[in-house]
Amino acid sequence: MLTQAWSWFRTRVPFDEELLRHLSAEPVSGHLKRWWWCLGGTPLYLFMLQLLTGIILTFYYVPNPEQAYESVQRITMDLPFGWYLRSFHKWSSNLMILAVVLHMMRVFFTGAYRAPREMNWIIGFMLFGITLLFGFTGYSLLWEQLSYWGITVAANILAATPLIGDVLANFLRGGTEVNGNTLTRFFVFHIGVLPTLMIALLICHVYLIRSLGVSQLEGDRPSDTKTFPFFPDHFLTELSIGAFLMFLITCLALIFPVGMGDQANPLITPEHIKPEWYFFWAFRWLKLMTDTNAVITQGIFIAFIMFWPFIDGVIRRRWKNSEISMFIGILVVLYLLGLTVWETVYLMH
Repeated sequence: MLTQAWSWFRTRVPFDEELLRHLSAEPVSGHLKRWWWCLGGTPLYLFMLQLLTGIILTFYYVPNPEQAYESVQRITMDLPFGWYLRSFHKWSSNLMILAVVLHMMRVFFTGAYRAPREMNWIIGFMLFGITLLFGFTGYSLLWEQLSYWGITVAANILAATPLIGDVLANFLRGGTEVNGNTLTRFFVFHIGVLPTLMIALLICHVYLIRSLGVSQLEGDRPSDTKTFPFFPDHFLTELSIGAFLMFLITCLALIFPVGMGDQANPLITPEHIKPEWYFFWAFRWLKLMTDTNAVITQGIFIAFIMFWPFIDGVIRRRWKNSEISMFIGILVVLYLLGLTVWETVYLMH
């Protein structure tokens, strides 16, 4: 019976068994056994969880200013395990941002962005930016006080951009002030535009990794030069990491379930307007100078990090063994971490 069913399926859905066998037995570099070298797979797995839980939440969310807050409240309070679904979605998004940050740090401090992988660093940086936008747009869909006023602050910051500030701010808001069009735009970005861009860039990212190969550390141990099969060795490793992430997110959802803040009210400004933790550094930066200067300096800073592979390439052509990137990387990490801690301490008081 099973043989006949398999034969029927093979006749109508032909595929190359040799190709499948070759792909599953593909050798993987020995140094990939170190978990920190494979961090790129972690945000990809978390992104898939985001897609799954996000699709389910979309069935119950109403992207309308008059009903958005109530729909989230119904999901949290009335929908069976709705509180768990929301909590799972939130914590997986937070872990995804953290995983992308750690992955980028690994790539930077091991020099894996250098020729011929400069373009993949830029694509990865764009993926990081989209991940942050996922967090911002998703948080804003709650239509709570903090999310509403967070959008207002973000629009004011964009308005401070030289030359095109008003255009950007009006596009974000869908008008001259935060309104129903704003929520609609954020919803479209969160469930349509950003996932499409993310998937397209992920395809490019993986293609370049496959084409250029995985970078090697100088002075690898002899055991790292050996290879091991993708299946079952590497597959089972990734599967175990996925199982651990499911367990971790579930624990976080059970111990720290999401709640509901006050409903958005344009007439009442909260005493403290604060973003999510991954924007603390930018919020503190804004408080250190005027809005326009903050936007300009942050833009220069972002461009500097994004195009660092080319800057590093110029430096290394002049000084062949220069490792100034290590010094720059440590300074950037300490600076952003310092701003984040500073803002955290301020908000706690």
